[in-house]
Amino acid sequence: MSKSIQAAGLDEKLSQKGPFTIFAPTNIAFGKLQAIKMNDLLKTENKESLITFLNHHVIDGITNYKDLKDNQKLVTTNGRELTVKFVSGKVTINNAVLQGRDSIGSNGIVHSLDTVIQFD
Repeated sequence: MSKSIQAAGLDEKLSQKGPFTIFAPTNIAFGKLQAIKMNDLLKTENKESLITFLNHHVIDGITNYKDLKDNQKLVTTNGRELTVKFVSGKVTINNAVLQGRDSIGSNGIVHSLDTVIQFD
């Protein structure tokens, strides 16, 4: 995800503003994404699409794991709605399983996901 954040120019935004909560897909999750789609998103001419795609994973403010509730709605920085679910002892965000949690950064918190969040 860090390569994508740098390509989109979001690294500067995320290091200055805050706090943020980032639901970061793991490298394996990005590997599940069609290579063609990811390669297209990383092209310079598709920077705005990449920014939109990445902002599906970022919300304003700090949301710790203990703050998550079943059926909770979270709004991303680009206005899309994420839904938290508790399913069979696992926490999901729009069907992506939360794998790692509460990694504290300089201006926020990161939770890792097993799947990339996508909207049609």
